[in-house]
Amino acid sequence: MDWHTHSVFNQFPELTGYDPLGTDPALGEALARAGAQWARPWLGGYARQLGSAETYALAEQANRHGPALHAFDTRGRRIDAVEFHPSWHTLMALYRAQGLVGLPFEETRTGRWAAWAAGFYLHGQVEQGTLCPATMTQASIPLLQREPALWEQLRGKLYSRAYDPRDVPAQDKASVWLGMGMTEKQGGSDVRANTTVATPTGAGGRGGEYLLRGHKWFFSAPTSDAHLVVARTGEGGQSSSNLACFYVPRWRPDGSRNAVVVQRLKDKVGNRSNASSEVEFQDAWGLLMGEEGRGIPTIIEMATYTRLNCVAGSAAILRQATVQAIAYTRQRHAFGKALAEQPLMRAVLADLALESEAALALLMRLAEAYENDDAPAQRAWKRVMTPAAKFWVCKRAVELTGEAMEVFGGNGYVEGGVMARLFREAPVNSIWEGSGNVMCLDVLRALSREPEAAQALLADLLHAAQGEPRIAAALHELQALLAAPPAELEGLGRMLAQRLVLVAQACLLRAQAPACVADAFIATRLEGGGAGRVAGAIDTRGLDVGAILARAFAG
Repeated sequence: MDWHTHSVFNQFPELTGYDPLGTDPALGEALARAGAQWARPWLGGYARQLGSAETYALAEQANRHGPALHAFDTRGRRIDAVEFHPSWHTLMALYRAQGLVGLPFEETRTGRWAAWAAGFYLHGQVEQGTLCPATMTQASIPLLQREPALWEQLRGKLYSRAYDPRDVPAQDKASVWLGMGMTEKQGGSDVRANTTVATPTGAGGRGGEYLLRGHKWFFSAPTSDAHLVVARTGEGGQSSSNLACFYVPRWRPDGSRNAVVVQRLKDKVGNRSNASSEVEFQDAWGLLMGEEGRGIPTIIEMATYTRLNCVAGSAAILRQATVQAIAYTRQRHAFGKALAEQPLMRAVLADLALESEAALALLMRLAEAYENDDAPAQRAWKRVMTPAAKFWVCKRAVELTGEAMEVFGGNGYVEGGVMARLFREAPVNSIWEGSGNVMCLDVLRALSREPEAAQALLADLLHAAQGEPRIAAALHELQALLAAPPAELEGLGRMLAQRLVLVAQACLLRAQAPACVADAFIATRLEGGGAGRVAGAIDTRGLDVGAILARAFAG
């Protein structure tokens, strides 16, 4: 008997096979404002390749078939090899071929940081795990540039567009990847608690050879060709006076494998395509970068760049969640009409769209600051707003991916789909490179240690707020909050960082976005304490929701 118990209708797969740049007016406008029109042709081709069904399939495969550790070969020799699915290598090669790893440092044209941010943002909408090695490699470049001998060896390999996955000494490879080793189990973000010790093999000092002994609880991308590692250079207890940064390659200069022993790969909630590990240094060979006692400032400089990448990654997740939700609700019908025409659903979608565009606007403003950090206001945006943006944008991605998943109902809550991967991926950017509280404390630290930066930033925001009383009122409240006694201010850190970001986003959207977007953002974020509500709990009666949604996904 031929059974026909049901037919499939009013069901639609998650979005693939589209142009993520061509359907994103806000991103195109941001590139033009930044003077990055020169990058638009190749970014357009990259975007179309990323948005293809084939690339989405690669992303699904790379996350379903995660990396596997092979600690020994068949004869018991320690090899610490990590096996990746072929899809991982294809995606890594795709990113590397764009030249994005070294673009902001190698390129000299105006808009180079905006072009990088756009490329990273586009890639992150489809697959995030492959961006972890890219992030750390890029962030290592400004540190390595100050070490002439190392830079001479690595410059061409860092800027290379060729993907070389071989596990061989760096000198034999066409390109290299770098990772970082900072976190230990007893300290976490408190690097001063680190116990890994580095002992000089000779005179020591900058560029000198050391042997490292200790452990790292999170060692990102263990297959990287080298890692920048924080270790102590002698006795000194839990202080920063004897912490230093070391370049620790996977292979020693003599061609033997370095004594960095992988204990296990982490079984993470998300970011499953990428390998994160726990390792032991059993007298691993390394070179001192910079000066002894400067380990924390050195690694924090690297973290300044990786935190920007966290903002970009979370903005990408917000964008993809928004696009997926809008595309799906335009097709699926319930209660007599498309979900995207249902008033309550429109409130949710509009809220997602506003959050997404605000995150992009902040990302691109930070990119401008990184490109032009020689001016006081630009340095303030870079130093103060980077941790604030990481706190807020990454937090919003965690919440709103859950909201977007709910748009799909039960279909969003099954593995194998885009929404489930976004939901599992979102928390990593909020945790990695400093949790939310650490970011808020960093904002407070920057404001107190660099009062001129705080003044420059507030002056910039005051100028942008002219003529808009709602922004001016929010900025006045922010200034009053900053005037609180230091003993009180730390406990208000999250409130301060949140308000700082919302005022900045409101200023940016007012200057750059259509009035329908800017006015809606200001009304829903700055008036009536709306920032703390759930997504979609907004009064849409005075908003042009149709225009907001049409702009959010022009597909």
